[in-house]
Amino acid sequence: MIKAKTIKFGDNVDTDQIIPAQYLSLSTIQQIAPHTFEFHGNFANDFKPGDIICGNDNFGCGSSREQAPAVLQERGVSAVIARSFARIFYRNAINIGLLLVECEKADEIRHGDVLEIDPQKGVIRNITTDCNLEITPLPPFMQEILNCGGIVKYIDNRRGQYDGLECKSISEI
Repeated sequence: MIKAKTIKFGDNVDTDQIIPAQYLSLSTIQQIAPHTFEFHGNFANDFKPGDIICGNDNFGCGSSREQAPAVLQERGVSAVIARSFARIFYRNAINIGLLLVECEKADEIRHGDVLEIDPQKGVIRNITTDCNLEITPLPPFMQEILNCGGIVKYIDNRRGQYDGLECKSISEI
C-alpha cells in the first residue's frame, strides 16, 4: 500500500514535459533528474520524494524516451495515476519497476489530495475527500515484474528455470 500527497497534471503530459530534450545529452539519470517537469514552475517546490503524480488522459505520450519514467523513479515518485497512459511509456515504466495505476476517475483527484493506493485490492482511497476510486488491476505478469523491481530483476530471479530450453527459429513457428 502507498500513502502520499498528489501532484496533479492534466491531459497529454508528454515526455518532453517530463524531461525536456535539451537535458538528454547529460550522462546519467541522476544528472537529468533535477530537470524533471522543469517547465512546470512549482514542481520542484511542491514535490517531495514519495509523492504520487496524477494525470488524466494519455500520460507519457510523445517520444518514446526511456529516460521519462526513469527520472520519475529517480526523483522518488511512488506511483503515477492516470485515466490512460501512452503504451510505450507504460511498458518502460513497468520494466523499471515504477508503479502505474489506471483509474477511470483520475480527473476527480486534485492537486495536494492525500491518497492510499492498494493495487492488490484495486482501489485508491482519497483521504482528503473521503472517497474510494476503483483502479484497473495490473495483469499478474506485470505485477510480478513490479514486485521484483523491474524486468531485469524479474529475469534474474528466473534464471535457471529455462536451462535446457531450446528456442525455435522463426521458420519453425
